[in-house]
Amino acid sequence: MKKIISILFFSILIILLCNNSTFAQLSSQVIDSLVQNAIKKFEVAGVAVGIVKDGKIIYEKGFGMKSIETKQLVDVNTNFAIASNSKAFTCAALSILVEEGKLKWTDKVRDFIPEFKMYNDYVTENFTIQDLLTHRSGLGLGAGDLMLFPDGSDFTIDDVVKCFQFFKPVSAFRTQFDYDNQLYLVAGEVIARISKTIYEDFIQNKILKPLQMENSYSSLNRMKDKTNLAIPHSTTSGTIKSMNSFGDQINSAAGGIYSNVHDMSKWMLLLLNHGKHGADLKSQLFTEESLQEMWKIQTVEDANHNPRYNYHFRGYGLGWELTDVKGNLSVSHTGGLPGMLSIVTMIPDLNLGVVILTNTESGGAGVFSAVSQTIIDSYLGLSDFGWTDKYLTYFQSVKNEGDSTTKMVWEKVKNSTTVSFNKNDFVGIYRDNWFGKMEVFEKENQLWIKSYRSPKLTGQLFFYNANTFAIKWNYQDMNCDAFAMFSLDENGKAQIIKMKGISPNMDFSFDFQDLDLQRLKE
Repeated sequence: MKKIISILFFSILIILLCNNSTFAQLSSQVIDSLVQNAIKKFEVAGVAVGIVKDGKIIYEKGFGMKSIETKQLVDVNTNFAIASNSKAFTCAALSILVEEGKLKWTDKVRDFIPEFKMYNDYVTENFTIQDLLTHRSGLGLGAGDLMLFPDGSDFTIDDVVKCFQFFKPVSAFRTQFDYDNQLYLVAGEVIARISKTIYEDFIQNKILKPLQMENSYSSLNRMKDKTNLAIPHSTTSGTIKSMNSFGDQINSAAGGIYSNVHDMSKWMLLLLNHGKHGADLKSQLFTEESLQEMWKIQTVEDANHNPRYNYHFRGYGLGWELTDVKGNLSVSHTGGLPGMLSIVTMIPDLNLGVVILTNTESGGAGVFSAVSQTIIDSYLGLSDFGWTDKYLTYFQSVKNEGDSTTKMVWEKVKNSTTVSFNKNDFVGIYRDNWFGKMEVFEKENQLWIKSYRSPKLTGQLFFYNANTFAIKWNYQDMNCDAFAMFSLDENGKAQIIKMKGISPNMDFSFDFQDLDLQRLKE
């Protein structure tokens, strides 16, 4: 979930090219210093790092604070939201069902969820289990994610499985990578219907318990003791502040699992041991064949050339980004929820895995990128590239660009306060086929807008230009203020609202551009 996914991670690597001399693998003391330096420069509250190598956990440590309010320290068992790193657990769960003979990867989704409907009949009838997992549906980036972001909406899995029919495709079916979350929720529902149990029970009982991931949870509400839970933080306002934990989702299949670096190291060892676990690796969660299916490119992406890593291919498997670095397979994924950013990267050829969990947005992305890349580079025999400073420069330039854009918008709003318009021309109830009703109403002589089904999306409308208003949402945990563009009839009365984000740095999960809000007749 969120823009801090592997697309961004690999794109930045292309930008930051360098030379190739070798240096020694990092000592624990050097890693400690590396992380502490990154925490300070990126202004992150807390970080946890785990490294596995040759079948063992060789490094695990917590840094910083779980909460800037309590000042309690992060340790190796501190739980973070792993966000989209949950997707690999969903694919592993489906692998288990495949091996039990309860489904095939090529089975049609409609065989298990008859009411599932896509944007045309051909795609609906031919959409397979693998299609749910590989970001090649033909839909745009993050289509439907407004049902998840912000948290607190009342959308159900029934809404999700029927929503896709209302979206316009941006590419032909199975031809283009566009990251999505909603189809993973459908995959979670497939697991629930086949197993006759809810997704969260299946993950807890079939994966977390067998691996003795004793302090991991398939959803936040299963964590009865939250004393060792990392609290999300944000630096969007210019200073670091704590936020409420993101609420439970429709199901956890796209991004709802909570874990820690000790347990996630067990997860990486399972994968690097080809599905085997336990004493002397005598137990097997899934087979080598299933692992290879998960680690096989299903959707091809541009590899791009980078002389430091000598990429030849790149693509998405089942819950994993796949590429090659210096002739070695790299298997990775990132995850992001408000104030929670994570990365898991494995180099199977080197029997190496690195997990980094953070609790601050947006600096967490800089920390996990710089620290993980520096550690991996040491095992690849590459020179110290100074990743922390390079990522700091890159992320600061991205922030500055976004801040400049939003500043200009709100300055124009400020200078337009004297513009007069008839508020009654805009007041009314508007409805989108998949998102439901939004109402424009007057409060204290100002125009406001609110969503009926996602109550955190309530905010004031400020005149911007012509028939366009800028919305300042009450919800400010994430950067998601938006434009509302009204279409008027011949009498000047608003009939349609189109929307789009204001900041170029707004997370793609706020897919306002997919809304088509039509005025309801009074």
